[in-house]
Amino acid sequence: MQVEKVRFRSSDVKSIYFDSFPKNERMPFPMMVAMSKLWNTDFLSFYDGDKLCGFVYLAHNRKIVFVMFLAVDKTLRSKGYGSAILKEIQNKYPNKKIIISIEPCDNNAPDIEIRTRRKDFYLRNGYKETGYMIKLAGVVQEIIICNGEFDKKQFRAFFALYSNGTMWPRIWKKQNN
Repeated sequence: MQVEKVRFRSSDVKSIYFDSFPKNERMPFPMMVAMSKLWNTDFLSFYDGDKLCGFVYLAHNRKIVFVMFLAVDKTLRSKGYGSAILKEIQNKYPNKKIIISIEPCDNNAPDIEIRTRRKDFYLRNGYKETGYMIKLAGVVQEIIICNGEFDKKQFRAFFALYSNGTMWPRIWKKQNN
């Protein structure tokens, strides 16, 4: 897979982004591109030849990588591209905890099958449940991790540093039903 930085004019990436995430979970696309110019943020697109497969938007520091958005073109899902993107992230950050937040697999969710498939995909690719939830920008998600154990204080500190103290997500241990 070839990897390229996402640019303002990357309308193909923008299309996948808008198709993959509901409006209440999205950041403004121009802001994401601008933020990716910083040392601690990557906005990368992945190609198989000249065909765009998907993208990842992530932030990182010395110990943690937080994948905020990862998506594969809907016409290419279940063909190994998502796993290949996760492997690229793992290769780029082999000694860091890689954290992803996903929609919780709440049995009352109208799209429970999609949520369960998504979670199973990450679990098959080496991620594990942490038992923690996060509420960020009004959206509740489950936290999963690869390469280590989840540390709530360390993750809160990551947000404080990354956002210059403007983001203080609520993080809590979920209750077992």
